[in-house]
Amino acid sequence: MNEDIRSQGVRPGEIAVAMPENFDAGVYFIGRIRTPWTRRDDCPKNARGSDAECVIELDPRYAAALDGVAACTHLVVLYFMDQARRDLLVQAPRHGDRRGTFALRSPVRPNPIAMSVVRLVRIDGTKLTVVGLDCLDGTPLIDIKPYFASVDSVPEAVVGWNKEE
Repeated sequence: MNEDIRSQGVRPGEIAVAMPENFDAGVYFIGRIRTPWTRRDDCPKNARGSDAECVIELDPRYAAALDGVAACTHLVVLYFMDQARRDLLVQAPRHGDRRGTFALRSPVRPNPIAMSVVRLVRIDGTKLTVVGLDCLDGTPLIDIKPYFASVDSVPEAVVGWNKEE
């Protein structure tokens, strides 16, 4: 985490915690995501909030893993919000009421792993052009999975405090 984020104060009502000294596991970043956004304030509030085309740049060593991906219209993309702070337990979002971190989709969390369902526009070698991301330019890529509407969609799911549902 860069010093700029650590030096940011907490908003009224937020609760921060000291993080453990050591990590429990590791991941391999398999690429980077290229987006038009360089500041968090410029990112869409959520991945469905933009129709911008973004490019997933997969490390060439993983090229063979793309076999069959071109047949998918949508993908699940997991990425690591590497510039997010990681110490808040309770947050006071600008757009809503104070909530516990695990009740929010904010990138601010102990493990800032984000997930978006994206529409695949095209594949050019190890570059996937997609629509439906909400991250900063250069965000590390963790994984790509096919989206299965038959098992990934839960139409009856409810987030009780969300007024938009």
